[in-house]
Amino acid sequence: PLAETRLRLLCDSECYFLCLPALLSCAVAQEEDVGNNSCSSTTLLFKQLSTHLAEAAQCAKHINSQWSDNQTAVVINSLQTLTVILQKHQKTVCHNFEPKECPAAVAQSKGGLVCVTNKKRRYCKPMCNEGFDFAFLRNSRLYEECSADTRFKWTTQYIGGDKLAVCNKSSRSIAGAKTAYFPKNQDCLTTKSNRDLEAQLIQQFKSELKDIEGETEYDCLLCG
Repeated sequence: PLAETRLRLLCDSECYFLCLPALLSCAVAQEEDVGNNSCSSTTLLFKQLSTHLAEAAQCAKHINSQWSDNQTAVVINSLQTLTVILQKHQKTVCHNFEPKECPAAVAQSKGGLVCVTNKKRRYCKPMCNEGFDFAFLRNSRLYEECSADTRFKWTTQYIGGDKLAVCNKSSRSIAGAKTAYFPKNQDCLTTKSNRDLEAQLIQQFKSELKDIEGETEYDCLLCG
């Protein structure tokens, strides 16, 4: 089939070794606000980078057999540098919300937080990825709150901090409510990368706040 032929040609090309590290370097330069004429268009860079990464993932087996250890290390090093920069930025996506007096909640590793604000009250619902479960029982504790009533501190089971939950590796998910887990093959980042899936998750949380009157705002999904 034509699609398989195209993929084979892409996988046989040296373009990935020549192009991918250059695109990753541009992305790092933009994140660090380094002047670089070849990285001038953020939109173009995203399209090129996301396309090349998706194609490289499809061609992973072919790439492994063609690249030397040094070539592989070049790409891994660039990916790790970019990942650190992007993750640092990603952790700030839920910081601009009301009430301003509330500290930013920390998303648990291997999961995430879906958050909304209602009448100057901030609500965040911890969620675990598939294959992980909460350290404490949360069946009747769907979300945490930060507001004037809580002295602008999070009602967390972890004393003295902004960590709302911990997701530990587990073969069974029994500590939390059914909606406190991301679906199979759809972890937090997969959900975050799809606007429709993210919107559905946020809407689900809003529906779970049905006993709380008023419109919700400042919604977001934060991955750990």
